[in-house]
Parts: sequence; structure tokens; C-alpha cells
Amino acid sequence: MPKIYIGVGSNIDKHVHIPQVINELAEEFGRIDVSPIYETPAEGFSGENFFNLVIAVESEISAYEMRRYLRQLEAQHGRVRDSKNQFISRTLDLDQLLYGSSQINQDGVHVPSSDITNYAFVLKPLVDIAGDMTHPILRLTFTQLWDRFDKQALNMKQVQIDAQAKQKFASPSVP
Repeated sequence: MPKIYIGVGSNIDKHVHIPQVINELAEEFGRIDVSPIYETPAEGFSGENFFNLVIAVESEISAYEMRRYLRQLEAQHGRVRDSKNQFISRTLDLDQLLYGSSQINQDGVHVPSSDITNYAFVLKPLVDIAGDMTHPILRLTFTQLWDRFDKQALNMKQVQIDAQAKQKFASPSVP
């Protein structure tokens, strides 16, 4: 059964959407792995800071079905996709980063995602839960990629969210 890694981000009502989507993914897939949450400024536009994390699930659904499922979850959380501008505030952003060790670049599915090597807020949470895993194309572990990542202008801090939601992040896994 492939392990699927999902990048999660929110900067609109993030204290609501992040815990809700974690619960929804756990209900759908059972046991999930949850990275720490990182707060980062909006990139490419002015907006509230984002919360970002990575969640891993195991499932037999295809990468294409997962893409549809993630878009459906985003829509349920009020996400409106504007194809003209990807640099806008959002209630929820769910990106399929990895689908096992597959390499897919067709029909809207792009795994491994280029976001892994382009954004610290994607790579660092991935390192936290899959540091020893090897990038399917680059053949380096995610920890090795993080060690090589340019951290000079890094503006990212680990955060905890409200007390009720904090319990969900107390351990690296949610049963």
C-alpha cells in the first residue's frame, strides 16, 4: 500500500481548518503521520501568515483519485481556486507531494512535487516525518536535501495551536 504525503497549508481561519482536516484525513484513512506545524509569511503576496505541515496516509486509491479527494476537501473548507493566481490567501491548500516512490507528471498529478525542493515550509515538515526516505528522482534523502537547502533567508518557526487542537499534535501519529 503506497504511503502518500500531503502538504497542508492555511492562512484563513487556520486554527479551525488545520485541526479539522487532520481529523477528516484520520477518519478517511485511519492512522496518519502528522508533522509539526510551522508558521511562515505568505510568499508572493501580502497576507496573513500560513500554518504549514505534512501529513502521511496509506491508501490503495490512485494518485488521480487522491488529487480529486484533496480538491474536494479544499472545496468543503471554502477554498476557491483561481487558475489565474496561485498567490492568494486560502482556507486550505492540500498538495499531494509524494505517492510512494512513483514519478507521475500527467492529468494534473505531479509527483514528486517540485514544492519539496523549492519551499522550506514543505521540505522541513517532510524531513520531520520522513527524513530517511529517498526523493524518487534526486536519490537523496529528505534530510540530505534539507542539509543542502539555503536557509539564509529562512523565516519559519514551529508553532502550537490552541489547547484543544494541541492534543492532536502531541504525538507524531494520530491513531
